[in-house]
Amino acid sequence: MEVVVTDDGSTDETPELVKWFARSVDFPVGFTTHERGTFQLARCRNEGVAASTAPYILFLDGDCVLPPDHVAIHLERRKPNVVMAGDFAKLDKETSARVDEGVIRSGEFMNWAPRAELKRLQKQDRKARLYQFFRHPTKPKLIGNNVGIWRTDYERVNGYDENFQGWGCEDDDLRLRLRRAGVRIESILRWTNTFHLWHPTDVTAPQTWRQGRNVAYLNRKGVLTRCRNGLVKRALEDIRLHVVGNPPPAKLARPLAVLQSTNDPTVKEPPEVEILFQPSPEKFSGKAQCNVLVVLDERPIDKRLLRRADIVVTDREIPPQHSPQKFKLSEMEEMLKNVA
Repeated sequence: MEVVVTDDGSTDETPELVKWFARSVDFPVGFTTHERGTFQLARCRNEGVAASTAPYILFLDGDCVLPPDHVAIHLERRKPNVVMAGDFAKLDKETSARVDEGVIRSGEFMNWAPRAELKRLQKQDRKARLYQFFRHPTKPKLIGNNVGIWRTDYERVNGYDENFQGWGCEDDDLRLRLRRAGVRIESILRWTNTFHLWHPTDVTAPQTWRQGRNVAYLNRKGVLTRCRNGLVKRALEDIRLHVVGNPPPAKLARPLAVLQSTNDPTVKEPPEVEILFQPSPEKFSGKAQCNVLVVLDERPIDKRLLRRADIVVTDREIPPQHSPQKFKLSEMEEMLKNVA
């Protein structure tokens, strides 16, 4: 076993506390940090994984305390190609103030969770099992304070997307990309949950989820399964591109030249991005994760292509009932940089 403490730019005694703890135990203890900016949870988790070596990773949050058998239960319940996810029971401000080392070692805090919180977790677990039974395409949810995941599955989607800065949505994004990669999410709540100590919320936390600064980015179209700003920083050259139908005109070909072309018969993997230049008799293949429609002439935009497009590059107006990302023809290179 190894423990990695991954820190979001603290300026207090955190590094010294970790060093003291590392000297008191007989297993490896790592520490990562970076300069403090806004709330960067996704970056913290990626840095923690990069500093670890084990094949199975258990994500925990520093504001939570654990039942004594929490790690053992996660190891016992791990399954191939499955992420085990749970949640915490919230302790209020007064109860949290009573939690000290002795309380944690005795496990007494486990009796202090409000009944309403325990019922909420039971209901959450039942719903998760129902979602699993009916093979729901996007649920159950993944909440990052209590997650067990195989390193190979984490690397398959390139970890958390560090474009999520400020509070919220990074767990939702990871869950959806894991599911797209064929990894299942199952609930661990029947067997264990963590206990959350009260603290003031981060200044970037919105009053409601929908008001969050990251919601628009989460809901964008054309999301890559292997995010670009993740565990590994992927350059444009790492993206697999397929051009459908007509080749790009000379003025637009240069920005595309840096991408790895799946039009090349030596490239065996399916494309991540597919670009179609209208006019063209072709249509999107359905194999790519992101469909880009580039409109070159003044003829009406093909509505079928527009419905399938995640990104549209055109100098013309798009009918209001369609909501792809939109760029001008002069912004082709900028468009590619925004594919994430």
